[in-house]
Amino acid sequence: MILSSFTEVVDLVLQARAATPAARRLLVGIVGPPGAGKSTIAAAIVERLPTAALLPMDGFHLPQAELRRLGRRERMGAPDTFDVDGFVATLADVRNSCNSVAAPGFDRGIEEPVAGAITIPQELSTVVVDGNYLLLWERAAELLDLTFFVEVEHDTRIDRLVERHERFGKTSEQARAWALGPDEANATVIAATAASADHVIRL
Repeated sequence: MILSSFTEVVDLVLQARAATPAARRLLVGIVGPPGAGKSTIAAAIVERLPTAALLPMDGFHLPQAELRRLGRRERMGAPDTFDVDGFVATLADVRNSCNSVAAPGFDRGIEEPVAGAITIPQELSTVVVDGNYLLLWERAAELLDLTFFVEVEHDTRIDRLVERHERFGKTSEQARAWALGPDEANATVIAATAASADHVIRL
């Protein structure tokens, strides 16, 4: 189903929550290429639902030192620059545990994960997960109850990425090179997973 309003998205989340056993949390995945607006949509869902928490995938970036050791620093953001095992283990804990669960956050200013920066309180019954590769990694996809793929016009997405990179310290030239280089390569990989989503969001 293609969704064109935020209200439709929230209604589907509420329906899924109502159909999910009360003994476990509902996991909602918001997927899309860099700059699509998935983090904004995920945060808006959580703001609308008082029993929901936000879990960004960004906290599972490998540390800069590890990326340099592996020779992957210039591809940061690619699928193999994340701690996939840690991410999947956290998703499983969040989904199946009735306890509070800690997760790493991400500091964009220094481009480093921050251990324990996020806590999912035990009383929150819905967790909205946003990330690029939720549908690429099968072990992660299997843990999600409801998934949305965010689509946006290409030039709009590139403009957003350039602005974001400039805001966090890149020059205009560096920002556009990264948006059209590593970001665009990742976007191609992510776009191939769109068909696996339950719904597509085109706001």
